[in-house]
Parts: sequence; structure tokens; C-alpha cells
Amino acid sequence: MGSGAALEVAGLVKRYGGKTAVDGLDLSVAHGTVTAVLGPNGAGKTTTVETCEGYRSPDRGTVRVLGLDPVAQAARLRPRIGVMLQSGGVYSGARAAEMLHHMAALHAHPLEVGTLMDRLGLGGCGRTPYRRLSGGQQQRLALALAVVGRPELVFLDEPSAGLDPQARRAAWDLVRELRADGVTVVLTTHHMDEAQELADDVVIVDGGRVVAEGSPEKLCRGGAENSLRFTGRPGLDLASLLKALPDGTAAAELAPGGYRLTGAVDPQLLATVTSWCAQNGVLPDGISVERRTLEDVFLELTGKELRS
Repeated sequence: MGSGAALEVAGLVKRYGGKTAVDGLDLSVAHGTVTAVLGPNGAGKTTTVETCEGYRSPDRGTVRVLGLDPVAQAARLRPRIGVMLQSGGVYSGARAAEMLHHMAALHAHPLEVGTLMDRLGLGGCGRTPYRRLSGGQQQRLALALAVVGRPELVFLDEPSAGLDPQARRAAWDLVRELRADGVTVVLTTHHMDEAQELADDVVIVDGGRVVAEGSPEKLCRGGAENSLRFTGRPGLDLASLLKALPDGTAAAELAPGGYRLTGAVDPQLLATVTSWCAQNGVLPDGISVERRTLEDVFLELTGKELRS
């Protein structure tokens, strides 16, 4: 696929009347990776992705997808990308298999339609008109339409929204296979566990700008503190314990005999706590380390919950 980024956005600005939806946003997506773009409603993530797909023109800044301008060079780019939309773009009377075969015929080396339908649980509704498919079936068909042409890069909008657990797992497995085959995946999702499970990189957008980016592990590891909890006899001398711990560590007895330490929780801190307990005749019970989740990071950065 060549060197450089699969998707490159620099200084993107997009306005609607007097409202600035995207305000100088920068974004880079490496080839063969899964990148999740997260943000509260109105953050600018949808406008950003639609601009990358070529559906909107930037007011300022540059966008390159597989090295091409998605608006000016759309005819060259379209055969190389896949786009999953949440709604629209499908004739309600067309049958599921007909749509997939038609889409496959537009590409030189498509996936085998029957196999793809079976993978996504669509084998029994190939002759069903789109309007009669359930919401979950329509969602799975949209995913199939996006990937059947073996795209080099695919945009997935809420790929598992409204799916039952089995169908959701099938969708996740398909995304992993795309990455293993070298396909670049850009997905937007309201499900933090989906981003944490699938993404190599996460980009959090708020106020039209990127406010954080990195792997899920890096984002959850940095910034705010983790915590260590344990139980022991009530009324432990926490001041004495804190003297043995690194600066910046806090301790509290949340309930009689229930303690929480917050700070840079690492193996050394755990060893120090257990050593202090041994020296003071305390038998700690139920020691556990609570690490931040991607949802914790999101709420800290945006102060908002993701809502579908």
C-alpha cells in the first residue's frame, strides 16, 4: 500500500453558518490499523469522518485518504474504500443478496458473497427486501456492503449498534480479520468496550479538536490515578502507612476496615503496602488494583457521557 499514513488530516476546519463544527483538527491513521474516533454528540467527529469520506468539503485544511483528496479525486478513491452508513443509500425494495452481489460486481476482487452473508448471519434473508429486514439485519447488511469489495480502507459507523451478542461478536471478528489482512479501519462508536477491544489507536474529539490520542492501554495508563483497595482491621494508622509510600499517594478508609490508596499504583507500591501490613501485624484481605477504563478517560477529558 505504500509508505506514510493511510489517512492524514491537517488543520481541518468546517463551519455551518456561524457554528464551527471542526476547529483546526489534526489526525493521522497508520496503514493496517484500527482507529476508533470517539466524542460526545456535537464534538465534530461525524463531520470529520464525513469529510474524510468525501461527503463534505473542508472550509480550511487538508485531507488525504490513501494519498488522495477525497473530494477532488473521488473517482479514483471510491473503488479503494468502503463506507458503512447508519442509514440511507439503500433502495428499500432491493433484496439483501441482490445488493451485495451488485456491490461485489463493482470491484475486481470482491469477497465471496455467500460466505460473507453466512459469516454475518444473513444467509437466511438473502431474498428479503431491505425494508422487511430487522434493524439488526440491516446493520449487518450495511457492514457487509462496506467490506465486500475488499477495500484498502473502510469507515465503519457504529458497526455493532443494535446487534445481539452473537452478531456483535461476529462483527468484531470480521474487523479483526480485516486488520490481519492489512485493511485500515476507521470506526466511530458509542460503545467504549468496542473501542477498547478492537482499536490499536483511539482518538477522542471534543469541541472540534483532538483532545487525546493513543492506544487504549496508553490512555488508560496515563493522566488520572489508579487505585488499590484492601480490607483489614478498622482504624489502621494511615498516616504511618503514607510515610512509607511515594509522594502523591492518598489513602482513605471508605468503610470500617475498607481502605483505598490512589496514586501511581505499580508493583513497588503493592510490595510496600504488604510489607507495611506485615510489620504492623495486619493481614490484608481482598487486595485489588482498579485501573482506569477508556470510559473513565473519556469522562475526564470531555465531562460528558457518550450517548447513541
